Amino acid sequence: MLNKEKKFAQMKSEDKARRVAQWLDEKQGEKIVAIDVSKMSSVTDMTIVVSARGVKHAKALAEFVLDKAAEENIEFLSMEGHKTGEWVLVDLNDVLVHVFLDELRGFYNIEGMWAEAPQLEI
Repeated sequence: MLNKEKKFAQMKSEDKARRVAQWLDEKQGEKIVAIDVSKMSSVTDMTIVVSARGVKHAKALAEFVLDKAAEENIEFLSMEGHKTGEWVLVDLNDVLVHVFLDELRGFYNIEGMWAEAPQLEI
């Protein structure tokens, strides 16, 4: 059997979330929140929520996360909602990124859903 090297960068979920939050901040994402859901979710360890000023900004934030993830060899599983840009979900395996138009963020209330989970200092 061949020794297969790991394809993606190995890092703690918290470190990845901090890095992604930094990328979002670089692109002027607003109200960035990182939530540690590892003890409450079987789907992911960290959830990041960020507001965008408009559809183009939301798409640009999501694309920038994907570009930076590719540069740093961070695993990317999927992206949803990019066509409309109102709510874009970027799945980086152990970190989910929710990019919302600000007016929709309160409606979906992701932070409220995870109110019991600790927020990460970013």
